[in-house]
Amino acid sequence: MNNSPSLPQVDPEVFASKVRACLLGGALGDALGYAVEFDSLDGIRARYGAGGLTDFLQLDRPAPVSDDTQMTLYTVDGLVEVLQWANDGVGADETACLWLAYLRWLKTQGVELPANAPDQPARWIDAQEVLHHRRAPGNACLSGLMTGEMGTKARPVNADSKGCGTVMRSAPFGLLPYVAADTVYKFSADGAALTHGHPSALHSAAVFSTLIHDLLPAGSTLHGAAAAAVERAGASGVPELSERLEAAVTLAAEDQAAKREPSPERMKQVLGEGWVAEEALAIGLYAALATADAPAPEEHFRRTIALAVNHDGDSDSTASVAGNILGVLYGTPALPQEWLEAIDARETVEQMAQALLSVTVG
Repeated sequence: MNNSPSLPQVDPEVFASKVRACLLGGALGDALGYAVEFDSLDGIRARYGAGGLTDFLQLDRPAPVSDDTQMTLYTVDGLVEVLQWANDGVGADETACLWLAYLRWLKTQGVELPANAPDQPARWIDAQEVLHHRRAPGNACLSGLMTGEMGTKARPVNADSKGCGTVMRSAPFGLLPYVAADTVYKFSADGAALTHGHPSALHSAAVFSTLIHDLLPAGSTLHGAAAAAVERAGASGVPELSERLEAAVTLAAEDQAAKREPSPERMKQVLGEGWVAEEALAIGLYAALATADAPAPEEHFRRTIALAVNHDGDSDSTASVAGNILGVLYGTPALPQEWLEAIDARETVEQMAQALLSVTVG
């Protein structure tokens, strides 16, 4: 992984806040959405009232995170291992380190690895019992890793799969400072190819990672990062990705201009349900943009997560993506303290954030 001396320096305190909030924000969205992942909007309203599920006070505590947060943290661990080698002056294959990390995640799901899988030396994250739960992991993530073969863009596993399992785990690629955006894009797409083969799965993950990366510098704006994401999607050669992101930005702008409340029904009609990669990214981005008139960061975060959770579709993945986006946009001041105290994996998420910080800005 090559650092570029021409890239701007980061403020260590701002960077640390953004890294922690990106990972914690994703975990908060994941945990709230996981409670209703397979419920329809009508079903959510029947359980939680007309306003839907909007607060952890409506759930038993601690609220569990799902495979989205599990795989996100294993992405962090793969990156940390690469950077540990690099800081010692030793080159390491980034995608191979990620593959070994995901294989170790697979073992936490109670799966016996195939005989042809390589050895995976244990690391700190593997001993965290809070991650050793099977919580509706994506079929393609499981089957792609169970081949024992390292999927690549040239030799894809699950060639036709474009499930959102690539997007929901890819925010950490964008948290690498001093790395050019095109490098982040390539690294993220290569990581997605470990389990999925469809171009939308690869490029949706890569566009999401670079969106996160664009929000790292102090003073970055959500609308500026969204415009860059639309441009990258247009250059990806994946029509459905480009169409969904353009529609997300347009719909949010129309809502804001008309001063109308975002509608889950309208969101579904325009953007889909979030089960596939480009839809999950589009819904997460739309939720952040459509609530951008909130008066303060914490209120923006609450409203965004509520919109990303309450719809027909993959509520935990869409809310996880939205939480990643607003976390890196604002840093830790956006995160409701009582929400942080409500999830089961907070300590592990914070320790993985610290591990990433220790090998980047020290």
